[in-house]
Amino acid sequence: MGAGPAVLVTGAAGYVGRLCIAALAKRRNEVSALVALDWTEVERSERVAGVVYEQGDICDPALEESFRKHGIDTVVHLASIVRVPKGAPEDLAYRVDVLGTQNILEACEAAKATRLIVTSSGAAYGYHPDNPDWLDENDPLRGNDEFEYSKHKRIVEDMLARWREERPELRQIVFRPGTVVGPDVHSPVTDLFEKPVILGIVGSDSPFVFIWDQDLVACLVDAVFSDKVGVYNQAGDGALTPREIAKMLNKPYVQLPASLVKTILWALKRVGLTENGPERVNFLRYRPVLSNRRLKEEYGYTPKLSSREAFELYARARGLLGSA
Repeated sequence: MGAGPAVLVTGAAGYVGRLCIAALAKRRNEVSALVALDWTEVERSERVAGVVYEQGDICDPALEESFRKHGIDTVVHLASIVRVPKGAPEDLAYRVDVLGTQNILEACEAAKATRLIVTSSGAAYGYHPDNPDWLDENDPLRGNDEFEYSKHKRIVEDMLARWREERPELRQIVFRPGTVVGPDVHSPVTDLFEKPVILGIVGSDSPFVFIWDQDLVACLVDAVFSDKVGVYNQAGDGALTPREIAKMLNKPYVQLPASLVKTILWALKRVGLTENGPERVNFLRYRPVLSNRRLKEEYGYTPKLSSREAFELYARARGLLGSA
């Protein structure tokens, strides 16, 4: 290890966390410590040389002790619950997303950490019919109370904004990614593309924006070694409508009335055949479409892959790319 920042990565056993740890480890001579924290133990065969792996609860007040032990001054906060595991406590997502972030902030303050890099989500803007065609970072964060993940991201961003105002000495970078795609990504959004048909809602053709996992990680690593601050959307250039995605995958595109989809989801959830209830209709109907202008012009990073290119890479890796 070198004489640079002492870095703690939360959610280090997750998909993006593993990529971030691997990328930072390649620059181990530029950091004084690299600590990977997750509640899931990383198998020894999967550990990267030079990285300190710690297993722990992000909500544990003892987290402050880990900060002091390793002299942590920089945190890459990735821990979040996108999909609650079966059998998990009902409040797990809130504990990790909201209370966990609060605990990270308090540990940063106690240990006098100076740098916090957070992955939020475009979901913080919410799924609303009056969203602008392209969402800018200055547009309001409205979340959706009926969509837990979106609600939590809005709460977390409100918390981070208060800390930026009251404690500017903790220099923040907040990234809001669109749909993350890569060769091994599995998420509620990518699940949609692996169904026999691509579902649409009558009267809505709201597009998806995608960010290549390596573009996301490149921004995270850059932020560790820079003095940049601010809030930035993350998305490749352009967007893809569900109809365009169906054509690329050579799958039928089926549009159904919103009322019918709500009824179907209600019935399927009631008998335990899906985790998605009627509230997910707006998730399909009013996608937040992220402008990446500030990421390119102000942060200084241009994604290597457009939304279409990132999606094609994902689809090809998953064996989904059609011949249409």
